[in-house]
Amino acid sequence: MECTKTIMMGLLRALVLALIPMWALAEAPPVVVGAAVSQSGDLADLASDFRKGLLLWQDDVNAAGGLLGRHVELLLVDDRSEANRASALYTRLIKEEKADLLIGPFGSAATVGAAAAAERNSRLLLNATGATQSVLRAGQRYVFQVAAPYAVYGEELLGLLRAAGYTKLSVIARDDPASREMAQSFVERAPRFGLAPGELGVYAGATRDFTSLVQAARAASPDAWIAFGGETDAAEMVKAMKRAGYAPKLFFARGAADARFIGEVGQDAEFSMALSAYEPGFTTPGNALFVQGYAAKWSAAPTLAAAQAYAAGQVLEQAVRKAGSLDQEKLRAALASLEGGTVLGDYRIDPTTGEQLGARPPVVQVLEGQPRAVWPRTQATARWRLPYPRWDERKPIQ
Repeated sequence: MECTKTIMMGLLRALVLALIPMWALAEAPPVVVGAAVSQSGDLADLASDFRKGLLLWQDDVNAAGGLLGRHVELLLVDDRSEANRASALYTRLIKEEKADLLIGPFGSAATVGAAAAAERNSRLLLNATGATQSVLRAGQRYVFQVAAPYAVYGEELLGLLRAAGYTKLSVIARDDPASREMAQSFVERAPRFGLAPGELGVYAGATRDFTSLVQAARAASPDAWIAFGGETDAAEMVKAMKRAGYAPKLFFARGAADARFIGEVGQDAEFSMALSAYEPGFTTPGNALFVQGYAAKWSAAPTLAAAQAYAAGQVLEQAVRKAGSLDQEKLRAALASLEGGTVLGDYRIDPTTGEQLGARPPVVQVLEGQPRAVWPRTQATARWRLPYPRWDERKPIQ
């Protein structure tokens, strides 16, 4: 009888101890994480996955005990897809809503305004999506980039080209800021890898017929065709190359990882290479669980926007736990020295600018209808297949 009583008391004590953290989590004031998300306007559809990624992170961090033993509560405000509203909205989140932590908005243009508000008020901002150089300002102290900047998008491709022995390149870019920034940095870095990129060619954003560029490439006979542009551009390039019967040793187009490119050209997408900042099949830290959780919550595979939001949450969580505090200066020191992993890859920043130095979009190749990481080897999920086959040598995929 006494033994039974002792066992029962022990079980009751264990139950009480197990419940105490839950009571504490419920009674302590929440940690408020503020962000502006385009929930209406032109960017609403694109930004919807960004919002879903944030909401999933909120679920996951609370399931793991919250931050500093406190429940995490997202405070999302709508910027109506107007980048010029970001500064005012983040000022409101800081001064009126008293948000403890901040995650940046969707898009580089809005992030510039959000960053300015954060700096003025000495408040930390996790820049989740702003990848252009315009976001990085000299003397910036409180803005930390999570996603890879556009300037390094071609870095892994340079390594692959050197490893494959393809040195003579034809490089073109769509006439938009992001594509030009990627391409210009690629051309500037290429000689360090022993590569000859030639002069950068720029084509108009409205271009739909790439016949003349294909003819120019045939005449120049480069080892590799390198194009920085969108998925529609990539599809039209493939169509033009097939019509002309032209195949370089390597065909790369940044938009060739997009499902819309593969849907547009079907099996002609095979063996195309691209860069992808995120794919559900990546072996990055926590990605398998992220993909599983996202599918369970939203009945879909996560996109880059969703992964960027979730990665910002991962970094925020690691920094708070490292600092052991919500004090902005302690968190700033934690973020400046933090080296961790996210679903986008490594997190490591330049402490003087807040620029992301760790994450680098890997090279992917369309193999059997799916973009598979092929370089660098540490991230590869498949072996590359080169050279890019001639059109008369291709066989249908069964």
